[in-house]
Amino acid sequence: MPFVATKDGTQIFYKEWGSGQPVVFSHGWPLNGDAWDPQLMMVAENGYRAIAHDRRGGGRSSQTWEGNDLDTYADDLAQLIEALDLHDVILVGHSTGGGEVTRYIGRHGSDRVAKTVLLSAIPPLMLKTDDNPDGLPIDVFDDIRNGILTDRSQFYEDLSANFFGANRSGSHVSQGIRDAFWRWSMEVGMKSAYDCVKAFSETDLTEDLRDFDMPTLIVHGDDDQIVPIVAAGNKSSGIVKDVDYKVYPGAPHGLTMVPPFADRFNTDLMAFIQA
Repeated sequence: MPFVATKDGTQIFYKEWGSGQPVVFSHGWPLNGDAWDPQLMMVAENGYRAIAHDRRGGGRSSQTWEGNDLDTYADDLAQLIEALDLHDVILVGHSTGGGEVTRYIGRHGSDRVAKTVLLSAIPPLMLKTDDNPDGLPIDVFDDIRNGILTDRSQFYEDLSANFFGANRSGSHVSQGIRDAFWRWSMEVGMKSAYDCVKAFSETDLTEDLRDFDMPTLIVHGDDDQIVPIVAAGNKSSGIVKDVDYKVYPGAPHGLTMVPPFADRFNTDLMAFIQA
């Protein structure tokens, strides 16, 4: 299997399908690159080089004790891009992966980047503070940490309902997708999963968003129960300069796997990539 070794010796697994302009996908917490398979296949079939990696701590990458933070995630992404000598890259990030992409721009610039896509993404800041009253209270994230430490298997199984909107009337998410979510989540080391909660909830990415100087597509569902739109997509779209902001009525956090939202996103993604 293909890996890139980072400066601290972490092995980052990646897969690439197709050839052409590179499109690099960063996944959400607590998943891995396989969560992007439908989009990878679609992009590769349309003449692009589709690449997805497993973030450190989960999937087929090293389970690290240190470095489970957005600065290191962004540096890992940078080292992957440099190792594969990618240019004119389209970066696509979901949830925490959107934070990874955003911090990459803030730390490494946009010389290699043509476009960005932020889907159900965590920027600018998830945590409720005096300056961010629309965020979620710290108790929400403490409950997540407690779930990881006490019975993470049952916690992830329960979390899949909110993630995909299975707890909403008329939901079309399958049990198979929820089972896949549980399996991907269980492949993340406990320490990595635990540390990442602080990373995705408390990292302020406002200034990183101001560094975006490329066309950006922001997509967010207005029924996102994981990363509420009011403190995320609505605010990020007001900071990024060259932005196309699309709100999907009724869409959950994991909309890429839930009909009919998945088809709409795939159409919007390809239109943005090809524009």
